[in-house]
Amino acid sequence: MISDRMAEVLRLLHPDRWSKAGADFAVVAAEALGVDGLSLSLVTEGDQTELMWCSDDTVRCFEEMQYTLGEGPGPDAVRTGAMVWVPDLARVRAGRWPALGMEAPDLQARAVYCFPLGIGAIRVGVLTAVRRTPGPMSAQQADDAIILASALTARCLADDERLSGTDSDAGSSVTVPLDGLPQMLNAVVHQATGMVSAQLLLTLPQALLRLRGHAYSSGRSLTEVAKDVVDRRLRLTHQSNGSPTPPPVVDKD
Repeated sequence: MISDRMAEVLRLLHPDRWSKAGADFAVVAAEALGVDGLSLSLVTEGDQTELMWCSDDTVRCFEEMQYTLGEGPGPDAVRTGAMVWVPDLARVRAGRWPALGMEAPDLQARAVYCFPLGIGAIRVGVLTAVRRTPGPMSAQQADDAIILASALTARCLADDERLSGTDSDAGSSVTVPLDGLPQMLNAVVHQATGMVSAQLLLTLPQALLRLRGHAYSSGRSLTEVAKDVVDRRLRLTHQSNGSPTPPPVVDKD
């Protein structure tokens, strides 16, 4: 059964309020769920996901790490359409998410719960809740999170049909139009991916892999690397992951 606090949160998903949803909604929903952080990521072109909003830095850093590495409970939830609960990140079996497992000790998130957004084979996105302490969700928390994920799915599919005229049953994933939705937080990565694709004559997925490879090898986030590419402080090459763009030479008299 849904809690009274979550019932109040769901009222905020009315179309007139949804266009203004974002960090404020995330904070209210996280408080209603009794978790330390909450985020929403939606499927975009190429079955990638984009972070639409998050409640705080704890979940933002976790999402950034997943986005950089391309692995974790969030991507698994989107790929399989099943809930992925990790009550203790420190006790995940070796090899499940190798790169994430190496980085997890440095993250504030200690427990992660991912709820896929979708209907049947249709993939819309994922709702991710994190806590700074390990432990399972209560039955009430789980019920509220599942209901919230279902409500967000309905809201996103309604926007998809209203804004683009697409048939939600036409494929296995739905690319939700961004009009009327909070602006995605990783737009710079898309821009950088396009630039690398054009510079190296790669497909967009290949260009994104190159960006991820450079981010991981340099110990930086994907967003930081993307900003450097867009600002032309970094240019990737076929011979290496990338090198800083040299400053212009100033002629001297």
